[in-house]
Amino acid sequence: MPFRPRYTGLIERYRDRLPVSADTKIISLGEGNTPLLKLNNIPKHIGKNVEIYVKYEGLNPTGSFKDRGMTMAVTKAVEAGSKAIICASTGNTSAAAAAYAARAGITAFVLIPDGKIALGKLAQAMMHDAVVIQIKGNFDEGMQLVKDVAEHAPVTIVNSINPYRLQGQKTAAFEIVEELGRAPDYHCLPVGNAGNITAHWIGYSEYASKCGDHVTDACALCHGECKFTKDAVISSRPKMVGYQAAGSAPFMRGEMVDNPETVATAIRIGHPQSWDMAWKVKEESEGWFDECDDDTILAAQKLLAEKEGIFCEPASATSLAGAIRDIQSGKIPEGSVVVCTLTGHGLKDPDIAIKQSSSPLITVDANLDAVRDAILGNLAK
Repeated sequence: MPFRPRYTGLIERYRDRLPVSADTKIISLGEGNTPLLKLNNIPKHIGKNVEIYVKYEGLNPTGSFKDRGMTMAVTKAVEAGSKAIICASTGNTSAAAAAYAARAGITAFVLIPDGKIALGKLAQAMMHDAVVIQIKGNFDEGMQLVKDVAEHAPVTIVNSINPYRLQGQKTAAFEIVEELGRAPDYHCLPVGNAGNITAHWIGYSEYASKCGDHVTDACALCHGECKFTKDAVISSRPKMVGYQAAGSAPFMRGEMVDNPETVATAIRIGHPQSWDMAWKVKEESEGWFDECDDDTILAAQKLLAEKEGIFCEPASATSLAGAIRDIQSGKIPEGSVVVCTLTGHGLKDPDIAIKQSSSPLITVDANLDAVRDAILGNLAK
């Protein structure tokens, strides 16, 4: 029987499109290559003729899209001789940073908001032996502290202000194009720090043109002098649509939000670090920003789990919640091909999932009659 080569991560797969050399020691956990799943039941449920795909980034090694950027950020930190990395995080970044630092044999320092992080994510950072520092403040305050402390301590910042993060994250766009055989018409993402929507646009732009005329302003490494000269793979790019939680929506307010609040903890960010680049993506792609309230986000999370068997964390469901609303209103027209990024796995925040579950636990005696009656009674409903 034929054998496939062992998959060893996204840097090896896209080495010729990433800023690494033949001598670069790659720090990888086999990230990337995540499923692009076509939704079968939700389009019927909403009564619209659209193709909706979800890019299930929750199946990365630490359960979120952050692994794509972290493999690049930590690889380049190690290449530069760094012995420690640091990040501020609402949870997923801390989990990824801790795991990749452990893989590299270096130290990870993570600053998290006290009481504002899902326990699944905190458990990951702690198990990977990161130095976890809880601050009595929110993510935005933590991010500023990370910037400040990096000027006084020998640590490499691995938040999305690190340009190598976006280089790793752009590979999700490559994978989507390769599976669809084209770019989608619309690509919908949750927006918190706004690095991911920027990274995807970089990826689509690199696949759509010979470098030199792609998004040089958005590409933090190029600045008009990109080394990549590959031919175009696609002839068009998608409209990029970013959805925020209503309680944490600076792009909708047109200004930073000082005290963001939402059940979608992964996007509870009021001062996005990729603010300028994300606005450029919106303009260049002719897309838009919008917002969803917490009830709408949780309803989409539940709908996806119940109708499609796909379990994502609340922030991830923001992309689908917004897409469904815009499909129903006609803003995204019928006949469109839509990709929604699901940024993290549902097990990141099991408490929220359990609270909104409509399936009660049934307790019965441990005998055949009791179990049979429970089953038949449920089927009769």
